[in-house]
Amino acid sequence: MTNEKEAAQPRMGRIAAASAIGTVIEFYDFTIFGTAAALVFSKVFFPALGTAAGTLVALATFGVAFIIRPFGAILFGHFGDRLGRKNTLIATLLLMGVATVGIGLLPTAQDVGPLAAVLLVALRCVQGLAMGGEWAGATVVTAESAPDHRRGYYGIYPQLGPALGFLLSSATFLLTSLTMSDAEFVAWGWRIPFLASAVLIVVGFVARMALEEPKAFQEAQQKMPAVRKLPVADLFQQQSKEVVLATGVTIAVFGLFYFVIVYLPTYATRVLQLSKSEVLAIGMAGGVSLALTTVLGGIWSDHAGRKKVLSIGNAVCLVGALLLFPLIGGGGALPLLLGVVILQAGIGLAYGPLGAYLPELFATRFRYTGAGLAYNFGTVLGGALTPIIASHLIEGYGAYSVGIYTAALCAISLACLALSQETRGSDSRARQATKASSLTSA
Repeated sequence: MTNEKEAAQPRMGRIAAASAIGTVIEFYDFTIFGTAAALVFSKVFFPALGTAAGTLVALATFGVAFIIRPFGAILFGHFGDRLGRKNTLIATLLLMGVATVGIGLLPTAQDVGPLAAVLLVALRCVQGLAMGGEWAGATVVTAESAPDHRRGYYGIYPQLGPALGFLLSSATFLLTSLTMSDAEFVAWGWRIPFLASAVLIVVGFVARMALEEPKAFQEAQQKMPAVRKLPVADLFQQQSKEVVLATGVTIAVFGLFYFVIVYLPTYATRVLQLSKSEVLAIGMAGGVSLALTTVLGGIWSDHAGRKKVLSIGNAVCLVGALLLFPLIGGGGALPLLLGVVILQAGIGLAYGPLGAYLPELFATRFRYTGAGLAYNFGTVLGGALTPIIASHLIEGYGAYSVGIYTAALCAISLACLALSQETRGSDSRARQATKASSLTSA
């Protein structure tokens, strides 16, 4: 037993590292688009629309990927559940890398007219497809390989992707903007973060090539009948309730996260009149807060339970959402910094346990598909819509209406949590066996 534990520790270290590296790279690729959309895309791809309308359309192109993400969850979930986790994860990483580098090479509206915007949207859709399969694969591999009593701890590694990816993207944009003029940044400097992704993709590819298929998946493959339905069909036949509730649980986290990283930079530069460097630095401080509380939330959930920590995180988000605009109404960088740090702290507490919670909800037979769909439905309803709705609400009803809207998202997540089951301490193999027998008998 001791030898098994000693052998398992370095193996789990490799799995956790590969999952973390992959999700960091994927979220870096995904979020640099959001930063660029807020800061420069209205000028580069939509100059004819003017500043306000161009920014709104640029944010809409950011949201397009979210609509595609559930399709990516179904596509890559199908292959991940039927053929294996490892190769599917490698495919999502490479697909995201090709799309991101492609955006960095795009001609602008000045060069090719409206075709530039069409190409931008097309590559953004490819990013969304890849992202739809990324997170679920990384967390499922980690959760299926981790000991039951430490699944929250190991689940934080892929969960660090948004925080570290956002920090990396913000740092790249900040360094770029500080070392060149605004004119140079708009002309060509914005391309550097996209092109730099090529180096990161190589690192992630090497790390993921070293992964092994989890034993839980291999055992499930042996027990399943030869003729099987589509994983997505089995999922909705067996656990449709879990998909709906899990989607509701994640809505507030994604709504607030993308509100903070996509809409607030635009609001801070246009309304609060802060410089681009100040906004990027504040965003990075929020990223640090998110990373620290993601770690805290994941580890804490191993001791207190997933639901309790998720509920506390969402409650902090609710209070932070209501206080944000009253706090920053007077202007200045310091109030915005405080508001962003508090919001990202609540988001981290609620996000950390999801790396264990969502995979634990679903049977091995369709775990990749189930966790991926719930996660990505949440990003559509929360992440895709919130920056756009926030822009409309502020124009029509003032800033405080956005606080009410985002607080309502938190209330939805809290209600879904109240109706959901606790998963900490669940035996993933026992749950898989139960689901497998019900499928076989059906």
